Amino acid sequence: MGNTLFVGKVLHTFETLPSTNDYALDLLAKSTPPEGTAVLADNQTAGRGQYGSRWYSAPGENLLVSIILYPTWLKLAEQWLLSEAMAVATRDAVTEITALSAAIKWPNDIYLNTRKTGGILIQCGLHSAHWQHAVVGIGLNVNQRYFPAEAPNATSLALACGRSFDRAQVLEHLFEAVEQRYLQLRKGQKALLRQAYRQHLLGFGQRRTFAYPDGRLFEATAVDVSPEGRLLLETSNGLVAFDRKEVVWRFEDTPMDV
Repeated sequence: MGNTLFVGKVLHTFETLPSTNDYALDLLAKSTPPEGTAVLADNQTAGRGQYGSRWYSAPGENLLVSIILYPTWLKLAEQWLLSEAMAVATRDAVTEITALSAAIKWPNDIYLNTRKTGGILIQCGLHSAHWQHAVVGIGLNVNQRYFPAEAPNATSLALACGRSFDRAQVLEHLFEAVEQRYLQLRKGQKALLRQAYRQHLLGFGQRRTFAYPDGRLFEATAVDVSPEGRLLLETSNGLVAFDRKEVVWRFEDTPMDV
């Protein structure tokens, strides 16, 4: 598919699956699919995002795809680099498709303005302290125009641009961007990827309002992301490192965003 060397060249398509990631993991349990093998579904009945959160997607409106990779050359301590690379790739694709400046909300959500249009879930297989595989699940809101109350800050490419998109063309752009950034990582161009991630990180270097999970507010500036993927915030108490569920973003037009 498209102008890729391997990503998406083997494509399993379904009308409905419980989860594209689960299907890809099942393929890996039974065989060794070619690197870049992708699983695509029009609908997921048990889709999920980071840390067990639910992923809401209207059937036939968006992209729900999982890609099998074998980053056996990547050190275990550098797992976060793969997440950065995939976030940058998805952001690249959205920006190219829409001509809008998409951003990455830490750790790896894709935003247009202050609205979420995409998310990534990476599940890794490890054995004896070595990589076996990685399944990169990407959910991208393409043509959906109405979202449930449980997703108050969601948007789509269609809503942001005022027109519908050909999902097949969006998928081609996504595969090309994923392959480009993955190969960049494989070539050892880690500094360039880290620079791109920070360049497009939502709110990077800006003073913003955050909240603790219990609702207490505080002002802080995002100054970096650690090699393990923790968000480093400069607070009134100094530099503090936060894991994903330890801090909540606040936006002016949405009360809470986790």
